[in-house]
Amino acid sequence: MAIMAEEDIYTKDGTVTIRGDPADKMKTGNWKACRFILGNGGCEMLAYYGMGANLVNYLKIRLDQGSVASSNNVTKWSGTCYITPLIGAFLADSFLGRHWTIAIFSVVYVLGMTLLTLSASVPGLKPSCENDKCHPSTSQTAACFVALYMIALGTGGIKPCVSSFGADQFDEMDEAERKKKSSFFNWFFVSINIGAFIASSVLVWIQMNVGWGWGFGIPAVALAIAIVSFFSGTRLYRIQKPGGSPLTRIAQVIVASFRKMNVEVPADKTHLHETADAECTIKGSRKLEHTDELQFFDKAAVEIPTDNIKGNTDPWRLCTVTRVEELKSIVRLLPVWASGIVFSTVYSQMSTMFVLQGNTLDQHMGPHFKIPSASLSLFNTLSAIFWAPVYDRVIVPYARKYTGKERGFTQLQRMGIGLVISIFAMVVAGVLEVIRLAIVKRNNYYDLEYIPMSIFWQVPQYFLVGCAEVFTFVGQLEFFYDQAPDAMRSLCSALSLTNVALGNYLSTLFVTIVTKVTTQNGKLGWIPDNLNRGHLDYFYWLLAILSLINFLVYLWIAKRYTYKKATGVAH
Repeated sequence: MAIMAEEDIYTKDGTVTIRGDPADKMKTGNWKACRFILGNGGCEMLAYYGMGANLVNYLKIRLDQGSVASSNNVTKWSGTCYITPLIGAFLADSFLGRHWTIAIFSVVYVLGMTLLTLSASVPGLKPSCENDKCHPSTSQTAACFVALYMIALGTGGIKPCVSSFGADQFDEMDEAERKKKSSFFNWFFVSINIGAFIASSVLVWIQMNVGWGWGFGIPAVALAIAIVSFFSGTRLYRIQKPGGSPLTRIAQVIVASFRKMNVEVPADKTHLHETADAECTIKGSRKLEHTDELQFFDKAAVEIPTDNIKGNTDPWRLCTVTRVEELKSIVRLLPVWASGIVFSTVYSQMSTMFVLQGNTLDQHMGPHFKIPSASLSLFNTLSAIFWAPVYDRVIVPYARKYTGKERGFTQLQRMGIGLVISIFAMVVAGVLEVIRLAIVKRNNYYDLEYIPMSIFWQVPQYFLVGCAEVFTFVGQLEFFYDQAPDAMRSLCSALSLTNVALGNYLSTLFVTIVTKVTTQNGKLGWIPDNLNRGHLDYFYWLLAILSLINFLVYLWIAKRYTYKKATGVAH
């Protein structure tokens, strides 16, 4: 009994303290550590959105770029912000661990924010403007984009690690703590949306009415606060040890499989190679049980006489079942990951086409106050802040009564609901544009800067995208953390973020193709600088149709997905 009590003191998922000692359940982790991580997530998102939410207008106004150029530059930059997490995630899983990866990349992030603030406020670095027309030099434009891509690199170490690091604070092997982990993802989403809400309301207003220097300077300070919040909880954190290069382990399985492509896999899978003890040989990881899919890779775990060289097993010739299952887990995730790209394309419209559409509407609230069009994204944020706790406290308990599932819905069901809602978001945006263009045509408002139609008619489309996020994006966060091999969780979190990147790039591609095709023979096209003479509604219909097709493909993928099965203990 004494031994049992001693074992119950420490976590069983392989986590340690900052000093490398086994993590004490009572003194580390859980919600007492997560409050610092949630604070960090909120402030970091305030910084990111405070700079990015209105970036399309900064590029149009200060860098004198047109609608298509500014929109494409924002989506390319935003896409890069979700590709660089692959770099940060690889370093976190392989060598640094999530804690030190966040710390190091935060420095690059702060330097980028500082340079952006200087490029918008310091004479010589900021473009000269007269009569509402700015004239940026090549060097001034370059300074701005260097800062933006430094930020993209810095955020690459934070985005894939913060949510996973928060989830690490709950012991996977403890049933009570495992239930709290699902709630953590919902509350993490709330915290980052509170930061986004402040950014899209207060900071966007400051940028448009006070100045871009203040508008970028405040997010830089918020980021500094985020870093302080993160380090304040260091002594309470549970830290997952890095397990070595996951890419090397994946490559070893592939090479070993092809070397044995003529070897038969035994019918009895217990004959496949695996270590005898309960602990996995990969640091911070549990063993994975064999699954029947993708049996070609099982060849890597079939033992033959040439596998042992001088008494040692060559991992490029013979791999354990766990290493084979790591690769299988990644392959199984890829179709689910790909189905999120179109959803991310819909999501990216909030910072591009929704803003440009809002620029044509009446932005007044009363006789004296104007709300910037980019600030309408605060209704997306309010929607997310509203739906996340409603999902956690109302929908999940209600659904649990009928489904019998611990989380109410499976993660795949949750994501599918969000995909359906995103289709309706595009339909609503398209209907609004049809009505707007009808008013323009009826009253000959083609050259009117603001038509007499309130910008608040955009609220439903923002609200629906926010609701879809709670189901799809939070579902993805939880799904990719849960289904990732233990020693690849940062990498799989980064993988889930890359579909946001590809969604932005896909949006850029669509805009480029649509513009090229629809402007042939001297036509203005669907998305001209003067949207009153275009057909933005056609673009929304295109995205709605693609979203519907994507959802049908997703249903086919989800029905065939096999969940991973972990066993044993981590070391």
